Parts: sequence; structure tokens; C-alpha cells
Amino acid sequence: MARRLTLAMVICFAATFACTMLRASAIDMPDLPPQPKVHPAGIPANYSLVSPCVPTMGEHWANPKSSPDGTTIYGTYKGKPVFTEIMLTPKDFAAGKSYLDVLKPLPGYAIDHVDIQYLPHGHPGMPYAHYDIHGYYVPHKVHEKFCLT
Repeated sequence: MARRLTLAMVICFAATFACTMLRASAIDMPDLPPQPKVHPAGIPANYSLVSPCVPTMGEHWANPKSSPDGTTIYGTYKGKPVFTEIMLTPKDFAAGKSYLDVLKPLPGYAIDHVDIQYLPHGHPGMPYAHYDIHGYYVPHKVHEKFCLT
């Protein structure tokens, strides 16, 4: 009898924990915006639009089934790829975590420059301190004009 009670408590705890984690992940991950009718050429087929046009950056595309930490994100502007992005936490840097060969452009593109921005409070999709690292395929003066109106 004690064994059944213990097993029932473990199952109840596991189910409660799983439900809590699902609810927490749903809170942290914003809903996807409406998807365009045409998927941009070069963006992986399993990627979805995760943000509308962000001023000076463009639209963000990611695999919604992946964790944002260290995952490759791609950006577009007017349907054309314009950047590769990764997001890394200060905690991982402080712990000595290495990231090798991760900021690669899409085939047929080359990185013009890299912008690194520290976001102490994060943003929707990654609401905690992290670095956004963008490898832009276009000059800085070009992407600085994206999505301003």
C-alpha cells in the first residue's frame, strides 16, 4: 500500500511539474505573427516568422521548436535574407562555454559585419539577459534604414 501511495505521489508530482513547465514555456514564447504567403528563398523550410519587422534589423525567422539560446536565427527584409543571428547568455560566457562555427551566413551570402548588443532584460522569446549577435549581409548604413516607418 505504501509503495502504491509513493508511486501515485511521484506520478502526481511529475504531472504537476510537466504542466507547470508547459505553462511557463507558453508564457515565455510569444505567439507567432501571421505568416507570409511566400516563404523567403534561402530560409530553412522548418523556420517560421517569429517577429514582424524590427527597426534597423528586419524580420526574424527561427525554428519555433528550438530553444532560443545558441540557436541560429535568420533575418529578412522585403523577402530577402539580410542576417544570421545567435543569442548567448552572459552566464554561459562566464561558465566558459564555447560556441564554434555558429555565425554562418546562408548559402550564397557573406557576412559584411557583426553587431553585438547586450540586452539586460531580454525581449519576447528570450526574456532574460543575453547578447544578440547579428552577422549582417548588408552594410550597416543599409540595415539602419530597415522598418523605420
